[in-house]
Amino acid sequence: MLSRMPRNNPSKEWIRFPFYHHVFEDEIRDFERHLSYFRQHGDFISIDDAIAIFESRKNINGRYFCLSFDDGFKNIIDNALPLLRKYRCPAAVFVPTVYIGCDIHREWEKVKAFFYSSRDAYPGPIEFLDWDDCRALRASGMTIGSHTNTHSAPARLTKEEFIRELALSKQRIEDELRAACVHLSCPWGIPGKHFNASDARVVKEAGYRSFLTSMRGPNFTASDPFSVRRDHVIAKWENFQLQYFFSQ
Repeated sequence: MLSRMPRNNPSKEWIRFPFYHHVFEDEIRDFERHLSYFRQHGDFISIDDAIAIFESRKNINGRYFCLSFDDGFKNIIDNALPLLRKYRCPAAVFVPTVYIGCDIHREWEKVKAFFYSSRDAYPGPIEFLDWDDCRALRASGMTIGSHTNTHSAPARLTKEEFIRELALSKQRIEDELRAACVHLSCPWGIPGKHFNASDARVVKEAGYRSFLTSMRGPNFTASDPFSVRRDHVIAKWENFQLQYFFSQ
């Protein structure tokens, strides 16, 4: 089992980044169980604070969980936010900006590219957040970050196209929220498949402070903020599955 907040052992002190895509209504109780599990074995930390620790190169001095959500679905504010507030967990929500506020029924021709590209990841179309939702999330202590503009993996784009994706997403979030957008979650996020090392440099040059991937594992002292490891989690997973991924 994980021990809580070990001291003076850098190999056992880390920041883990569990990330979800959705919390459906039948997953709410399980998601609360996850939050309870994480809180028993570490402390919650915001993405701003986590990245600041990496940038400072100071010792992590404990175990921390930095939660996030990809794809910007409405169920985040409907089902996850009340529990995030209850457990004082400052999560980050990464949004593909072109889809925020879309009506999945009236604008199917626009949104179908997203769901077709995700293949069997979802049981069907899922309602997206709108910008008022994003403002409400931010007012509740959550961070809104970029998931590119059209949910496009860098490896499928030219450099110029990727730069445009980053710029459009960053500008839209900042215009809508009147706050800096400095964190980016890479769609799909597998190195060598969905992005290359040079893409992280492009992200930095575009004015972001972090580049979050889908590589599993802990992040230790002086980890690279432009190669952040995250652990994909499904809200209905049992505790033994959480222990399998987070007991390192």
